[in-house]
Amino acid sequence: MTASAPALLDVRNLSVAVDTDEGVASILDGVNFQLAPGSIHGVVGESGCGKSTLIKAILGLLPARSRATEGSVALNGKPLFGLEQASTAHSVRGRQIGFIPQDPFLALNPVFRVGDQLLEAMWWHGAGSDDTNREKPRAQRRRAYSERIVELLRAVQLPDPELALARYPHQFSGGQRQRLLIAAALACAPQVVLADEPTTALDVTTQLQILKLLRQLTRERGVSMMFVTHDFGVVAQLCDTVTVMYAGQTVETGPVATVMEQPSHPYTRMLLACHPERSVELKGIPGAVPSPLRPPAGCRFNPRCPEVIPDCESGRPKLLPASAGRHVACFRCHAEAVP
Repeated sequence: MTASAPALLDVRNLSVAVDTDEGVASILDGVNFQLAPGSIHGVVGESGCGKSTLIKAILGLLPARSRATEGSVALNGKPLFGLEQASTAHSVRGRQIGFIPQDPFLALNPVFRVGDQLLEAMWWHGAGSDDTNREKPRAQRRRAYSERIVELLRAVQLPDPELALARYPHQFSGGQRQRLLIAAALACAPQVVLADEPTTALDVTTQLQILKLLRQLTRERGVSMMFVTHDFGVVAQLCDTVTVMYAGQTVETGPVATVMEQPSHPYTRMLLACHPERSVELKGIPGAVPSPLRPPAGCRFNPRCPEVIPDCESGRPKLLPASAGRHVACFRCHAEAVP
């Protein structure tokens, strides 16, 4: 993202804590990223790094006993915190920000027809800022929305879209259900779509089809997307920019090609080395993501990092500019950058 392209979605120093019986868990700790208009931004990291919590925080859907303790989230320059207010939530969720959940087998209600579920989302949220149907009689409005749903199902390449409305979720395959969820996310013509690992439950062939479909739809409809995943291969195929998260913190962010070809942070390099297409001999990362209840002092990656220096164990590194549009949070990288 350049200085001439202001962020559509701007996350600044976002921290989220959860009150538990064992103490306060720091799930997100100073997360930063910006989503440019018309782009796809990947968020990648191991399980337990806080990626799904980041989506819930943006949507204002943090579970009970969770709270944002610091930072801000803005859409088009307008802060999104305060989504607990019903009027604000109604104007943002669905209409301005769409959501594609992770599991296509659990996201749809099995006892209602697909058409009724998609129609309900459009009925409550409208069909987007250009919707002209809200003042029409109920029957006419329902007919207009049904026609839009069929158009969306055709756009996501679902077979027999007219017949699909009368079917139940169990009558669709996993890939077809994911297409239904993509259609639901686009139903109200949002500016931004948040995708929470939407291809994890799919086989590799179907996954590739869905990724191609998402890129095509975002380009055709001018939608920006934040795509959460644990797979750098998916990031390489789909995303323009990427944020690497570890233990609730941003460790590196920048253009995908630069981060993947010249990774700076040790965690980014080790994560890339775990990918089958980038490593002759597969190597895991020793250890595990630390508990958010008891994170290590200093850099949270220091217990697993092979390049630790004394500063790593005493202070938290800042996310500072590096080469080629990247920002990196690493004491060793900062020291090597100093002439």
